[in-house]
Amino acid sequence: MADGDGPVMDLFRSQPMQLARIIIPMESAHRAISYLGELGLFQFKDLNKAKSPFQRTYATQIKRCGEMQRKIRFFRDQMYKAGVSASKMSYGSVITLDELEIKLGELESELIEMNANSEKLEHAYNELLEYRLVLKKMGEVFNSAQKNATAQHKEQEHRRVEGSIDSPLLLEQEMTTDSSKQVKLGYVSGLVPRDKSTAFERILFRATRGNVFLKQDSIEEPVIDHVSGQKVEKNVFIVFHSGERAKSKVLKICDAFGANRYPFTDDIGKQHQMITEVAGKLSELKTTIDVGQHHWSSVVQAISDQYEQWKNMIKKEKSIYHTLNMLSYDVTKKCLVAEGWCPVSATNQIKKTLLQATADSNSQIGAIFEILHSKEAPPTYFCTNKFTSAFQEIVNAYGVAKYQEANPGVYTVVTFPFLFAVMFGDWGHGICLFLATLILILREKTYSSQKLGDIMEMAFSGRYVIIMMSIFSIYTGFIYNEFFSVPFELFGPSAYACRDSSCSDATTIGLIKVRNTYPFGLDPVWHGSRSELPFLNSMKMKMSILLGMAQMNLGIILSYFNGKFFRNDIDIWYQFIPQMIFLNSLFGYLSLLIVVKWCTGSQADLYHIMIYMFLSPMDDLDDNQMFMGQKYLQLLLLFLALIAVPWMLFPKPFLLKKQHEERHQGEAYVPLGAVDENLEPELADGSHGGHEEFQFSEVVVHQLIHTIEFVLGSVSNTASYLRLWALSLAHSELSKVFYDKVLVLALGYESVVILVIGAIVFVFATVGVLLVMETLSAFLHALRLHWVEFQNKFYEGDGYKFDPFSFALIGDEEE
Repeated sequence: MADGDGPVMDLFRSQPMQLARIIIPMESAHRAISYLGELGLFQFKDLNKAKSPFQRTYATQIKRCGEMQRKIRFFRDQMYKAGVSASKMSYGSVITLDELEIKLGELESELIEMNANSEKLEHAYNELLEYRLVLKKMGEVFNSAQKNATAQHKEQEHRRVEGSIDSPLLLEQEMTTDSSKQVKLGYVSGLVPRDKSTAFERILFRATRGNVFLKQDSIEEPVIDHVSGQKVEKNVFIVFHSGERAKSKVLKICDAFGANRYPFTDDIGKQHQMITEVAGKLSELKTTIDVGQHHWSSVVQAISDQYEQWKNMIKKEKSIYHTLNMLSYDVTKKCLVAEGWCPVSATNQIKKTLLQATADSNSQIGAIFEILHSKEAPPTYFCTNKFTSAFQEIVNAYGVAKYQEANPGVYTVVTFPFLFAVMFGDWGHGICLFLATLILILREKTYSSQKLGDIMEMAFSGRYVIIMMSIFSIYTGFIYNEFFSVPFELFGPSAYACRDSSCSDATTIGLIKVRNTYPFGLDPVWHGSRSELPFLNSMKMKMSILLGMAQMNLGIILSYFNGKFFRNDIDIWYQFIPQMIFLNSLFGYLSLLIVVKWCTGSQADLYHIMIYMFLSPMDDLDDNQMFMGQKYLQLLLLFLALIAVPWMLFPKPFLLKKQHEERHQGEAYVPLGAVDENLEPELADGSHGGHEEFQFSEVVVHQLIHTIEFVLGSVSNTASYLRLWALSLAHSELSKVFYDKVLVLALGYESVVILVIGAIVFVFATVGVLLVMETLSAFLHALRLHWVEFQNKFYEGDGYKFDPFSFALIGDEEE
């Protein structure tokens, strides 16, 4: 791939980049930008920064695309309303943007008209439904009242015929009153919301001083209010009143309470006629609404078949015009000029793409691709895949690598899951984590096309990091010999046994070694013994220091490769070498003592050795001497550590000042032809050098801070790696507590119920605490060790990411 046919898969150094200029004829500009967007390997620079978005050439086209996106969002809402999802397969034919704009406008107008008509029909239909309920309920009320009145009239007639001389004169006078003098009552009927019915009745009574009669009847099922369109529980009411003044008050109160009024007649014949008419209208409206709904659904379904194609097309067109707005015109106004960054390895691909665009546009003039020289720092581009991208994002979260500096992402692929596993070492928990992540990997095609929740999305995007963490956890679990805190003799029997068959003195005198050392990992006999905790603490603490020293030395060694690559001899001689000497003179020596103690079985106190190496370097070591010449070696290392501090501090600022003076000596004048026209804007703003003044005091202060930070950091960073021991111990002890105090305790009872409850509590505690909270805790601690203890030794992380124009990277615009 090094011949220019594509980017090279190299994670240690970012891809070599170049600043290029493309001169594109106007007739092929749109197609050329479109093809470059498909390729996704060219980052355009904005050559029109001085212009506002509305002053740019293609502002009108972008506005058109924005309007079409608004229509697309309207269609999406209609599809959601219809319960239709967008089809992933495109069934429509290829159309131009102008044709699509016309089609979208027609479909939007049609849908808006159908929605308006449907809303009117639904309003009328719901109104008629309410009217039918009023006619039905009030008809029942009037029929009941009429029957009661007829029965009462018959009873009064019977009394008048059979009445005696003792009958009251007033009753006879009342019964013979002229019917023409009786007061005629008016009435208002309709529906009122049930939650307002009590207040409605109270206000009516107060407003009319009790001179109305209200009759209410509840409706069993909620009805759709034709005004709000919501389902509401309502009561049918009828208000009898006397006089126009009372009627006016009743009407105003009905309006205030949102009561829907409907006309009603006390004529039974007219009632039946009105009910028949309403039923007929309801049937007609129902048929019309169903036909309109079917037509609306068919239109929305047709839109859903082409929705994705239209959305992607508009999104691409808008991004193309945004990119075209970043281009400038040449002198003749017939060509567009683009500038931007691209990988050196992609040169041939870009040239082929431009040739293809020229041929497809039937242009007589081809696009011109030329390389520019610039002092501007190029963007950083790593060609990653779905496995390495998650690890690279961990590094990028700290800071994007400076152009072509050593990338810690290469080592993070191994060191990050390994340090996590040191804190999470349990092959039972590792298997659970592995199986859970394996599901995400096996179903990644399904999940990648779905919209997941925030937590699920985070877990899915880091699935390969998590599965590496689980694999390393299984490995360290075998080393610790822990399966949910239970040891197993997987690699053979224990090397230790009791002195006799009774094992009576096992806890006092101890065990004896009867076989060869356990071949792999921790001997299972240590678990549960009296000396388990002191032994594991000692082993894990020393192991943490060794791992920390290895990783910190790796970081300093990478600073050497950075200095060598950028030909910075000052950093190599006055930063890399003294840092290596200082760190290894102190903590490298401690690591050596740890290894010697393990190999020889010495009883020397390492704390005592390290403390008195500084306090009393000339004293004899006595019982703490581990090898010949140890005292003189300590004096030598202490001397080298003391020498390394001024070595880091003083020479570098003076050498940088001298280097600056030599570089700019005799550069007071520059020949006219020596400045490339492409560099003029860069030199004009003074951001990339030129003749800026060398601030010696600032350099001295910076170097002083850097030296102090490294000296103090050597101590704090080494101590920081002890978190590996602390987290590992916490994980092991928590696992043991859940096993002993929950599962084993439940097994001790002869009850199935207690056993089931204990098993459930154990599972939830293991998943919730050990597999979720402990995983997150170990992840964060491993992240800190990489960002602070490892990367600060060599990684500047002040670069900026390569952001090419690519259709694949364009996200959905949610407004």
